[in-house]
Amino acid sequence: MATSAFVKGHKRTPSDIEFQELTRRDAQLAMNKELQKLCTTAPEGVHQKAKQEFENFETLFARFLRESGTALEWDKIRLLQDEAVRNYSTLPDPSSEKAKDLLSKLVVVKLNGGLGTGMGCTGPKSAICVRNELTFLDLNVQQIEHLNKQYGVDVPLVLMNSFNTDEDTTKLLRKYSQIKVSIHTFNQSRYPRMNRESLLPIPTSFGPESADGWYPPGHGDVYQSLHNSGLLENFINQGKKYMFVSNIDNMGATVDLNILNFLLDESNGPAPEFVMEVTDKTRADVKGGTLVEYEGKLRLLEIAQVPKDYVDEFKSVSKFKIFNTNNLWISLNAIKRVVEDHTLHMEIIVNPKTLDNGVNVLQLETAVGAAIKSFEGAIGVNVPRSRFLPVKTTSDLLVIMSNLYHLQSGALEMSPKRSFPSVPLTKLGTHFTKVKDFLRRFASIPDVLDLDHLTVSGDVTFGKDVTLRGTVIIIANHSERIDIPPGAILENKIVSGNLRILDH
Repeated sequence: MATSAFVKGHKRTPSDIEFQELTRRDAQLAMNKELQKLCTTAPEGVHQKAKQEFENFETLFARFLRESGTALEWDKIRLLQDEAVRNYSTLPDPSSEKAKDLLSKLVVVKLNGGLGTGMGCTGPKSAICVRNELTFLDLNVQQIEHLNKQYGVDVPLVLMNSFNTDEDTTKLLRKYSQIKVSIHTFNQSRYPRMNRESLLPIPTSFGPESADGWYPPGHGDVYQSLHNSGLLENFINQGKKYMFVSNIDNMGATVDLNILNFLLDESNGPAPEFVMEVTDKTRADVKGGTLVEYEGKLRLLEIAQVPKDYVDEFKSVSKFKIFNTNNLWISLNAIKRVVEDHTLHMEIIVNPKTLDNGVNVLQLETAVGAAIKSFEGAIGVNVPRSRFLPVKTTSDLLVIMSNLYHLQSGALEMSPKRSFPSVPLTKLGTHFTKVKDFLRRFASIPDVLDLDHLTVSGDVTFGKDVTLRGTVIIIANHSERIDIPPGAILENKIVSGNLRILDH
């Protein structure tokens, strides 16, 4: 990597520092030269956008060369003061009349840059069917449509696509032409992957031969790209005040009037420019980023920034009790200010990858929540767990598709028949990773109303109308198969070995 290692106990001499400075400068000059060459291959109409994105990439690259390591100084981390996180239950409900005025100042942004490859699908993840043949995108559009009809408002839905998802998403949006929702899209940046050894760009052109040389640089790019698209300025001119931004696959991230009311109620004093929804950590969330105080500012602490010796402490549910849901409420005027004044700062996430041809590359990324320290009066709001329902795997999909939830105007609501509010912990094995395999292995989605924990491993299929209760563990050994028969009720059961029951 570009920073030189030095022996512990040996001070860096002026010549070491000078050498580092020279190698940094060389790396920057070499990068600049390659990017200029690359820019000349950009198709007409894309040239100006590419130039702007490359300038931002060079700023990120310069920081990457300068900042050695992402770890924070552990002894400077402070647990939060009580006033840094508001409890959701203390936020009052606004009246229906007031709700209309509040919603007129809101923009909803969904992060839609991800592909469904992790679940074995091609195209945007938002096109995966979640429930009743409806996709993530359908449900998000339905939610906003319902809100607009209910309150007689026009809350816009904005999708941040990536160059991977833009074309397919544009086609999908045609089917909503008759629906009362103003849908806007903008693209996050397209940055070049770098060779891990030479720190030079992988792509040689904007043509299809260099397709695997590009990457979208994480959702922290939302600030710059929203500004560059012109949409930020448009929304501010329309009198919009806040954007609610969340992952498109978080089925709990619906517009919340209590939080919006808290932000826009002038009797509360100066409004926070940034609100991060956090929720109580469970043992399933130990890797999630948490809020801390660092050098007098609120800071998002991610596991990648934790020094190795303190990772177990970071994962502790008793010390760090909350984690970031990535549901964020951010002032549009404040975004304009921090982008234009160049005061926006997010830690760089260095993401190493290996391409299909075996070349080791680096991607420099940022996370949207990490910008919290760049905004005034930022706070956390501790929200109910129901506002965090991400669908990252088919294990999550099983819960979302089950009788644990019912659909209400595009939003998922937990069944009142569930006797406790927690979601069952489900772990499906590699036979279920791809959506099409997952669907093939369930004749119907089991009844999980009373399920606490499910682990399934190996070649397992489920018949129709199966009920799972308590803790259920099903393990088919290698080269064996287990068929759970139709109508079976498994309560606190471990099933292993080989079970081929055709009827019962």
